[in-house]
Amino acid sequence: MELRQLRYLVAVVEEGGFTRAAARLHLAQPGLSAQIRQLEKELGQPLLDRSGRSVTPTEVGRAVLPYARAALAAADAVRQTVDEHTGLLRGKVTLGLVSGATGHAFDVAAFLAEFHGAHPALEVALTEDTSERMQAALLAGEIDIALLGPTWEEPPLGLTHRTVIDVPLCAAVASGDPLLVPAGRATVPLAELRDRPLICLPRGTGVRAALERGCARAGFRPRVAFEAASPQVLAQFAARGLGIAVLPLGPDPGEAGPGPGGGLCSLRIVEPGLRARIVLAWPATGPASPAARALLERLRDTLPASPR
Repeated sequence: MELRQLRYLVAVVEEGGFTRAAARLHLAQPGLSAQIRQLEKELGQPLLDRSGRSVTPTEVGRAVLPYARAALAAADAVRQTVDEHTGLLRGKVTLGLVSGATGHAFDVAAFLAEFHGAHPALEVALTEDTSERMQAALLAGEIDIALLGPTWEEPPLGLTHRTVIDVPLCAAVASGDPLLVPAGRATVPLAELRDRPLICLPRGTGVRAALERGCARAGFRPRVAFEAASPQVLAQFAARGLGIAVLPLGPDPGEAGPGPGGGLCSLRIVEPGLRARIVLAWPATGPASPAARALLERLRDTLPASPR
């Protein structure tokens, strides 16, 4: 009897068949079937009922399963204990990242390369999605940590976060736009955008949520003419005169990005002022695995808190 045979048995029961179990284990189905039959031969009893549409454990198989799982858990605990003493981390951790979340403030590729170099046995999965869906995935335990633009006014129960970027939102307009009169203007009241076509990130993002909340307080619904998941694409649309892009204010108060005809000019949105935030978020109970805890610690060291 080998541990891998017990692992195969548990996988077949959990997946309800050999095909899905083989895919999960990255094995050829005939080899998986042969290993299970070898285990049954050694024990002298059938462990699986193969007569139905799905494979189910026999009475003996059901009695064996708790011990098989306990043996696998004990083996994993032995490995984890050794790894903790040697400083080696194994397993998989999932990092969620909202598209265009940090721009030049955070080089994701460089960070992951450095983290992988420190923990070569650890697998890091990177997933991109809207902030709203990643918030739900964090609460459901589907991802471990996320960098997202919060759509909430008050943080949901079950999540802990730290703000890493907090900047004003601006109206980015092409040269010659009437909003730029009088010359030298630096701000625009939100109400002046009431009847103008806007270019914004899609629903489920923090910027869009901030815009819609602000417009509701000002007594109107935003007229969003174009949506795109990338702030760079929003800026390109605005530079072509397709509307006013709602973007985080750049480091230069007068510029929101390059574009034809002299580029874009940015006016900070006021009355009310709107803000774009990126937060590092994780479950309130803390990351579940040592791998996720290590990744969170490295992220917290890399991304210092951003004062408002």
